[in-house]
Parts: sequence; C-alpha cells; structure tokens
Amino acid sequence: MRKLSLRAQAWVSDICYALLVLVTGCFFAISGALLLSQAIRTSPFKSWTNNWDAVIIAATYLLVCIISIALCVKRRITVRRRLQRIAKTHHSIVRREVPQPVHEYISQEFARSCLVSYESQPRNTVHSGWGRPGTRLSSIRFRRALLDTIAEIDARTRLVIPSHPNLKPHARMLHHFRFLLPLLPKDEEGLSELHYYDSAIQLARTVDREPTEEEYQRGMDAVASILQMLRECRSEMLEDSRVQMNNVMS
Repeated sequence: MRKLSLRAQAWVSDICYALLVLVTGCFFAISGALLLSQAIRTSPFKSWTNNWDAVIIAATYLLVCIISIALCVKRRITVRRRLQRIAKTHHSIVRREVPQPVHEYISQEFARSCLVSYESQPRNTVHSGWGRPGTRLSSIRFRRALLDTIAEIDARTRLVIPSHPNLKPHARMLHHFRFLLPLLPKDEEGLSELHYYDSAIQLARTVDREPTEEEYQRGMDAVASILQMLRECRSEMLEDSRVQMNNVMS
C-alpha cells in the first residue's frame, strides 16, 4: 500500500479535525436548543418571561463555549511557542548544555559510530568490471567508461577532419576511424593504438563478462595516445593557418 506524503497526511488531519469540531458543535447546539425548549415547556407561563431555568441553561452553555475556545487558543499558542524554540539550524551540543554523563555518552556513541563506519568500508574487495576501492580507479565502471570515450574521440576527430563520416551505432572503431590510421605509429607487430582501442571497444560491447582492470587500462592508454595525436594535429593545423595568414597579410 502506498504511503501518503507528509503534505497529504497534514491535509487529511486538518479535515478530520474540522469535521470533529463541526460535529461536536452541532451536537452542542442541538442539546442546548432541546434543553431550552424543555425549560420553556415546563415553565408555568410557557414563555421566556421570568424563566430562570432557561437563563441558567443559556449561561451555562455560553460559559462552556467560552472556556472551550479559551483552552483551544491557549493550547495553540503554547504549541506554537514551543515550536519556535526549536532551532532551525544544527547546533552542536557543548558540555554546558547537558549534564556531564549525558555529554560523555553522546561523545562515546559518536566515536563508536565513526569507528563502525570506518571499519565497514570495503578493503581489498574486487567487483567484476569496477575499479578497486582506495585506488585511482575507484567507483569507475570499466565498460561504461570505455564506451563513453567513443563520442569524445569522434568529436576531436571532426576538428581535424571535418568531413569525417557520421558515427554508426555498431560500427567497428577500426573502420570508423580508418582515416586516423596513417597518422598513428605502429609497433613491432604492425598494430597501432587504434587496433588496441578497437579491441577494447569490441570487448566492452559484445563480451558477456565485464572487462578486467588490465583490459580497461590498455584501452584507456590507447585513448590517451589517440587524443594526444589529435591534439598535435590540431595544433599543427592552427599553426599552419596562422603562418599562411601572416604571409597573406604581409
């Protein structure tokens, strides 16, 4: 069952209280009217004249009504004053505000809670596909982090090659960034950083198991190399444009 919000609960409470006051007032008025009518019927003159019973009944009901209203107003004022005394912001409890045993107990419980929280932190725990706590890879999900680099490299590539083709959802990185291959150096096996990056992305996309820390690190090293190459190309392009513009101006 869905729990009502605090605002809805307050609204229901106000309605119930108003209905209770309304029903109580109706019964109060009805009982007073019936007693007054009975006092008139039982009087010798059958009227209000010299009818002290009706006067006493009316005065009693009026006095009860005034006392009830006064008690409600007094209670409302008392509650409002007590609520105003509650601090709206956090204030630390110092020794002069509470007895010494209470202050020591609060300090001990606070220290115990901090110690339990510290001891409960995971250590030497490895979750598949996530960085180890306490390391620079902490709270990093390897699969998501690798896939997020595709958009960054694609955006940097368009700064160097404006006519670069649009990225397709399942395109191989080796095919999509094929125009970068001539710009990347190759190792002894004839593979460039784009080949290693393509392998890491394919692993993150298609393999059921989560990437390991070594696979993630190798993929991010390839990303860093590709981005560094793109930054260098961008700098060379800007420098050439500046030289050409100076030549034209001169």
